[in-house]
Amino acid sequence: MTAADPTLADRIDAVLPQTQCTRCGYPACRPYADAIARGEAAINQCPPGGAAGIQALAALTGQPAQPLDPRYGHEAAPLLAVIDEDTCIGCTKCIQACPVDAIVGAAKRMHTVITAECTGCELCLPPCPVDCIDLVPVRPAPLARSEVLARAAHARQRFEARNARPAREREAREMRRSPAAAEPAAAAAPISRTAVLAAIARGKARRGGGSTPP
Repeated sequence: MTAADPTLADRIDAVLPQTQCTRCGYPACRPYADAIARGEAAINQCPPGGAAGIQALAALTGQPAQPLDPRYGHEAAPLLAVIDEDTCIGCTKCIQACPVDAIVGAAKRMHTVITAECTGCELCLPPCPVDCIDLVPVRPAPLARSEVLARAAHARQRFEARNARPAREREAREMRRSPAAAEPAAAAAPISRTAVLAAIARGKARRGGGSTPP
């Protein structure tokens, strides 16, 4: 495997739609960008990016634009996941599958989709044991290129935040298990009345030149 040009990979990743849908054959948008930069993947494997996305990738890589490879899907109107809340059993599997934390709920409680955050990636469908999730189009035609890029920037932030959360949670657990975190700092011993009176007497003796009590 050849090394990817990190600068080129960054630029490629910046024009991908960040749905993290895996339809391109890679586990997320960034690995696909890396593969294109290494020359290991074609630029026409991203259905959410569509024809305009392929044109952008062609301009970046110097490769000729070509039609979307139908083996990876077809360009379509944006989709939104909708949960049948009466059927949902609260298994949390869809929450675990969502790459951008667009589903909220708790174990054995009804789940729901945050409409503004859903990328329509479809990854929540396979793990649902009761088939209570549908993907519905939210408009009749694919998004304009400017809309794709605007959504992509936000989706990337949510994806990266989700990926960083396990490390933060692991650090928090380790802190809770560490002796320093588990054991409170030893409290200072209370000052006795005798010690207070002795300190006052010593102060008076210094100011008055008298003797200091033992």
